[in-house]
Amino acid sequence: MQTAIPTGTILQNRYRVLSILGQGGFGRTYLAEDQGRFNELCALKELMPPQDNAYALEKSKELFQREAQVLYGIQHPQIPQFRATFAQDQRFFLVQDYVEGKTYRALLDERKSQGFVFTENEVLQLVRQVLPVLAYIHSKGIIHRDIAPDNVILRESDRLPVLIDFGVVKELATRIQSPDTVRQHTTVGKLGYAPTEQMQTGRAYPNSDLYALAVTAVVLLTGREPQELFDETTMTWRWQRLITIDPGFSQVLNKMLSYRTTDRFQSANEVLQALQSPASVAPMPQTPPPIATPPIQPQPPINSQMETMAVGRSALDPANADTSINRAEPTIPTRSSLWDDPWAVGAIGTGLVLLTGLGSWTLVRTLMNPAPPSPSPTQTTVTSPSPTTTPTTKPSPSPSPSPTNDPVTFSQRLNVADGKPESRDGTLRSNETLNFIVPGQQGQQLNAALTSEGVLMTVLTPNKEVVDDRSTRVSNWSGELPFTGDYFVQLRTVQGLAKSNFKLNVSLKNPPAPSPTPSPTVSPSPDPGNPTIQTERVNIPAGQTGTQLSGNTSPRVIRRYLINAQKGQVLSARLGSGNATLTIRYPDGRPVEDASGTVQWQAQLPIGGDYQVDVVANGSTDFLLDINVQY
Repeated sequence: MQTAIPTGTILQNRYRVLSILGQGGFGRTYLAEDQGRFNELCALKELMPPQDNAYALEKSKELFQREAQVLYGIQHPQIPQFRATFAQDQRFFLVQDYVEGKTYRALLDERKSQGFVFTENEVLQLVRQVLPVLAYIHSKGIIHRDIAPDNVILRESDRLPVLIDFGVVKELATRIQSPDTVRQHTTVGKLGYAPTEQMQTGRAYPNSDLYALAVTAVVLLTGREPQELFDETTMTWRWQRLITIDPGFSQVLNKMLSYRTTDRFQSANEVLQALQSPASVAPMPQTPPPIATPPIQPQPPINSQMETMAVGRSALDPANADTSINRAEPTIPTRSSLWDDPWAVGAIGTGLVLLTGLGSWTLVRTLMNPAPPSPSPTQTTVTSPSPTTTPTTKPSPSPSPSPTNDPVTFSQRLNVADGKPESRDGTLRSNETLNFIVPGQQGQQLNAALTSEGVLMTVLTPNKEVVDDRSTRVSNWSGELPFTGDYFVQLRTVQGLAKSNFKLNVSLKNPPAPSPTPSPTVSPSPDPGNPTIQTERVNIPAGQTGTQLSGNTSPRVIRRYLINAQKGQVLSARLGSGNATLTIRYPDGRPVEDASGTVQWQAQLPIGGDYQVDVVANGSTDFLLDINVQY
């Protein structure tokens, strides 16, 4: 493996490496500053193919670009946004948003060190918030393949879980080792979390992700690893003997954990519908449960003919290097039962003594002073103790649980086209925050109008700051967007209201098109301080989708290529050789986001026209440029 990139190194004249976030068998992940986006933090995921294997090096280029295109198609607020790919010194990099927060693995370790695990309510909320993300990626034909506490981050800014480290990247790393391994299935997923069909055959389905999510849930509830909860001799999960949770929730988890794929829920939406049943979502206490150590009782064996297959340990998971399982009955952290609480036992005993004495006294009084028979039901009430005496005679170690009112945040992306407004309506409760995410371009006019008596909105920039002093807790806002990115129209109820209906209208308007200007030409007497721009139109031969260009550039000469393309087509540009970089511009001359200082770029075009591809360099260099345009 190549050595780590030193801190302070600047890649592609743009990304400044700050530190290493993680390292595994497929490469490393760095924290970096994107100097092309006002030093915004980003994550650089490095893939390092074997340098002594020509086949692996060539295959990695092909597969890396294809998998990057898969990640490019994912647009969800709970998945780090894919930004770009580039290659440098035979290293390949993915650029993604940096998510500030802690993984659920780190949070669980912190709680276990204090003697606690996650509450049922916390785990239920996690499952509910992750399921819509899975529904989204599954609708695009993408399987995560590696859901585990290590790969879910609780984001600090909005306390929402974020999915990271899609298995496609790790699968890519295993497929470029040699020609032989490419023809075999690849095993991606953590042992214990991934279901059998994924670990033994390499096949993964949408409910394979549901299985891994359920394993993550029971690990957070019990504080124990899957190897300690799953009995390989009977092929059964044994987590329910460790804790007591709502029966409806446990039934949903057990169905997600079914051995056969046909016995599980078939989609994330099916799980969400099952969790919406009132019988399976009861009020739950908020106090973190302490870790106890009751022994596990064996369950009845299930006849199974499934042969156990040994699976190699991934180098990415050093924490689980020891996969041996102690067949002696382990002790597992769980909540204390009612009978383990001396206060509760004492309270129950005292109540029984009082009830017995009161009943005896009532019986003697009835025999000594018989009352005339009466059909009135009021005479029968004397045999039961008065409820007013209970608080003074029965101690209560803790208050009764009440329905929770935890803050909840929802997010929804709006794809607002120029001049075509989007409308949303609904009901918002006092503990809820609703974020509508609006992708906007610098200079566009955003208009947001809210119709409601009890809901106000705040308009936030992509870095979660208010746009201006007119955008906080208002009913209407209109203004020009200061820069490109995802803006947030945040709705909350007026203080003191339990809930309120609302209707929101959002629209975007592009700035007026600039007056047409003649194409730049070579100046016969260029300014000594500015480089000369040499413009050339690219004509792709009939029947082909691409062409290769060659030339020379230097700090004094920028080579600009004009490519005419239609809206919806995919334009790609790649430098095959030469110490140069690319800058891509829209037909109106504006730089394309995340397309400066790169060596390769690809995107589906939002508008048609003459796109500009500039080749620039810090020194004189020859170059080869591949241009491709296709649907």
